[in-house]
Amino acid sequence: MEDSTHIEREPRTALVFGGSGQIGERLVANLLSQGWAVTAVSRQPRTSVAGEAWLVADLFGAWQGPARFDVVFSCGPLDHFARWFASTSLECPRIVAFGSTSMEVKQDSIEPAERAVAQRMRQAETTLFVAASERGVAATLLRPTLIYGAGRDKTLTVIADIARRRGFCVLPFAANGLRQPVHVQDLADAAMQVVARPETFGKGYALGGGETLPYTTMVRRVLDALRPRPRLLRVPTSLFRWALHRAHAKGRLQGMSDATLARMCEPLAFDTAPARRDFGYAPRPFMVDAAMLGLADAPAGEASP
Repeated sequence: MEDSTHIEREPRTALVFGGSGQIGERLVANLLSQGWAVTAVSRQPRTSVAGEAWLVADLFGAWQGPARFDVVFSCGPLDHFARWFASTSLECPRIVAFGSTSMEVKQDSIEPAERAVAQRMRQAETTLFVAASERGVAATLLRPTLIYGAGRDKTLTVIADIARRRGFCVLPFAANGLRQPVHVQDLADAAMQVVARPETFGKGYALGGGETLPYTTMVRRVLDALRPRPRLLRVPTSLFRWALHRAHAKGRLQGMSDATLARMCEPLAFDTAPARRDFGYAPRPFMVDAAMLGLADAPAGEASP
């Protein structure tokens, strides 16, 4: 006689740092859709839904939450998370953490502050891998390239917003360095894919998008997503640099530096073959619309402030 006893399995548990960020919110949605019990960390109280609990905490105070999780995901600043994990007694057999390819991109920057950022990120990776190894935890690091898709990134969304307000976008002739923009959903999916893949334990992966294209081509596609479409103006690089310095003198465009300009011309493409081989990473080509830039309902053609 068959045993008809039904044994219900407890849902797998996940702790997510950076759950309200552009990657984290997609990752939390993925986890919930697959039946995970999710604890997401926020510095401010948030409303929970079925299967999800928001915990008010940060990476600086003593941990007051549950003592064990099946997986811990970090979608926020890697240096803070690495330091926290190295000092906490939280139990977990698996860690998946996001870093950035900026670690390599900025290591030889002309700006000391950017070189310091790259060094801090590299040290964070070392700290995390060492702490994980000492505690028998399988850690995987994911390093995205240029992120888009949530309308919250600091590159393509900013370019789109400025171009929409001014009605045009200016780029230097030399801005043809290669880029691999990666959609935020592909990153959230990758975080799920690596969890149960032993091939990824103790490794780090560059996660670019499914298409490698020149910087100017990437910007053209961003402009094509806007209505009315802003014009693209190409100017000599020396003139662009002069105009940038003039803008800085007036307190404008502080987010764009000489180092940023130099990177526009550099081929910042990374090898995604290891990610494709080890966990089936298959990112989409670069197709962007206004909603992905956070501008779906924004009026176009406004004058520049």
